[in-house]
Amino acid sequence: MKPILYLFLFGFLVSCSLEPKSILEDFSSSDLESIFKSEMADGCFVISDLKADKKLTYNSARLDSSFLPASTFKIINSMIALETGAIKDENDMITWDGKKRFVKEWNQDHNLKSAIKYSVVWFYQELARRIGKEKMQHWVDTSQYGNQNIGGEIDYFWLNGDIRISANQQIDFLQKLYLNKLPFSKKNQEIAKNIMIVDQTPNYTIHAKTGWAMRINKQIGWYVGYLEKGENVYFFAINMDIKNKEDAAKRKIIVSKILKQLQLTK
Repeated sequence: MKPILYLFLFGFLVSCSLEPKSILEDFSSSDLESIFKSEMADGCFVISDLKADKKLTYNSARLDSSFLPASTFKIINSMIALETGAIKDENDMITWDGKKRFVKEWNQDHNLKSAIKYSVVWFYQELARRIGKEKMQHWVDTSQYGNQNIGGEIDYFWLNGDIRISANQQIDFLQKLYLNKLPFSKKNQEIAKNIMIVDQTPNYTIHAKTGWAMRINKQIGWYVGYLEKGENVYFFAINMDIKNKEDAAKRKIIVSKILKQLQLTK
């Protein structure tokens, strides 16, 4: 064998052997399907391995279908509010207006940390009003968020307006956030990531946000986020139909089961 050809083949084999293998490759869509069926849920799911650039999906035909972001919009709304000065930082409080709402945790003063934890609608509506339509549109456009259409009331468009986003777009947005590649300051992106932490152990950290679009004709549930483990990150998004109030809890249940099945959590 000629030396040049030998070196070429050797380099090719080395490069192939160095290509990172993803744990996602040990599973298939049917593994995810069994979990959805066990919960009698209709929807789609995607998880993406950042380091290996691999994805595992369920019901891939739905992953590019667009839906209202509902409260998952609070992720970008937080950064827009910080960037525009609508709120100073994650500790800046907004006073409760005294109106009793159906979620008891909403009926008190809140800051970004507590408002995203309890998904406080009135808090983020107040932020949106402070931001205003022009600035909101600018940052939604600059971030290339979903279909970028904020048609509807400034304090309600993500719940019942014209903006739409797909599960795949949620993943793209989260990856940019993790890598600090969104058009916001690094400080404000880091704040958003920190207030999204929902679970933290010595082995992993999960940053995530739920969403529930309660339109009369069809209700849609979201749970989107990412899991940091070791030197790798896994981004996930579930989008599912909500047919009754019991289905709402299944957003987290299904994701939790999938992460355990993939041996990312215990």
